[in-house]
Amino acid sequence: MISPQEALELVLKKTRPLRTESICLADVNGYCLARDIRADRDLPPTNRSAMDGYALRAADVQDLPTDFALIGEAAAGNTGTPRVTAGTCVSIYTGAVVPSGADTVVKAEQTQEANDVVTVLNPVRCGDNIRKRGEETTRGSIVLPKGTVLGPVQVGLCAALGKDTLPVYCRPRVAVICTGSELVKPSAPVKPWQIRDANGPALCAALTGLGCSKPHYRIVQDSESALRRTLKTALKSRDLILLSGGVSVGRYDLVPQIIKEIGARIQFHKVAVKPGKPLLYATVGRNQHIFGLPGNPLSALNGFHEFVLPAIRHLSGVDAQACLCSNRLPLAQAATPKGKRLEHILVRVVPTETGPHLEPIQSHGSADLLAAAQADGVAKLPREKHKCRAGCFVEFSSWRPAP
Repeated sequence: MISPQEALELVLKKTRPLRTESICLADVNGYCLARDIRADRDLPPTNRSAMDGYALRAADVQDLPTDFALIGEAAAGNTGTPRVTAGTCVSIYTGAVVPSGADTVVKAEQTQEANDVVTVLNPVRCGDNIRKRGEETTRGSIVLPKGTVLGPVQVGLCAALGKDTLPVYCRPRVAVICTGSELVKPSAPVKPWQIRDANGPALCAALTGLGCSKPHYRIVQDSESALRRTLKTALKSRDLILLSGGVSVGRYDLVPQIIKEIGARIQFHKVAVKPGKPLLYATVGRNQHIFGLPGNPLSALNGFHEFVLPAIRHLSGVDAQACLCSNRLPLAQAATPKGKRLEHILVRVVPTETGPHLEPIQSHGSADLLAAAQADGVAKLPREKHKCRAGCFVEFSSWRPAP
């Protein structure tokens, strides 16, 4: 068996960002930039007021109070504001261009105005309350580097820079293939010896939650010819194939054999993790990937979050070091690792007086979706510890989508 760390490193080594495309700004949320974005002008493009108040020359404020003649108004979008000279001021509003001659904006609450005379009541400093031209960035500077994951703030910045389309990495096209002659789709009539397929819908939901286009989803019986035909068809149009079931050592576990027959190269088969030991990973050609996930739902989901999810992020252009998101939180109660594999236990995040803690959830095995539905994710219990005491910090991986 390969260790989980070695398995993840191999997956990230073999996956490479996919082709690029240009996408409309309104649709880029969640995508990864394929090229540096540079400023087309200084930001701010001019000196602008950061407050409502009065624009004047700081040198004219010698003694307090000091009176100024009000000669005009500057509002955002206005042009033709008069030049400020000695002893004069202009009323100004947040975001407006600072008029020529002025070097300071005095807050309105630090003044009094009557009969076109403004009285400054407090000391001022040159440059007060002015956003200087280019203080955020200058023309030609990189504002968003290649590899940045785009969110609302980044989209807003690109809009401010006049970008209506952005170059991004494509997201992988995925096929979800669930194997097993006992499986039927959730809507189909079910006989006593049959099982409604939970893995396919769960994996498809996880993929669409990541922004992937609707996956190609199929159930395939335990037939060599059917599985071979389905895999070959999927490889014609898909970057990533997720297989569920058929990866262990039973008579009808056909996946490893068929994967070899279609020309894929198995990179590893079996990972020292619980649940999910039988997990298989194979590559085809330059940048196509096959994951064989165990058939038990929690094993499949654990394998997805630990290995498939980082692969999808890397294929989508995310830097390898940022592909697995986890953090460390303390256990709310003691937990004991079982066996020699890295054990992942279902947990919920609970608030306490000292911050969030991880509360283990009782599970009846790797098919217990009811327990998983109550969990926020998994805690990873180190193999080298005989017991993890309450308060012990462990790695936590969330299974919940971002709110």
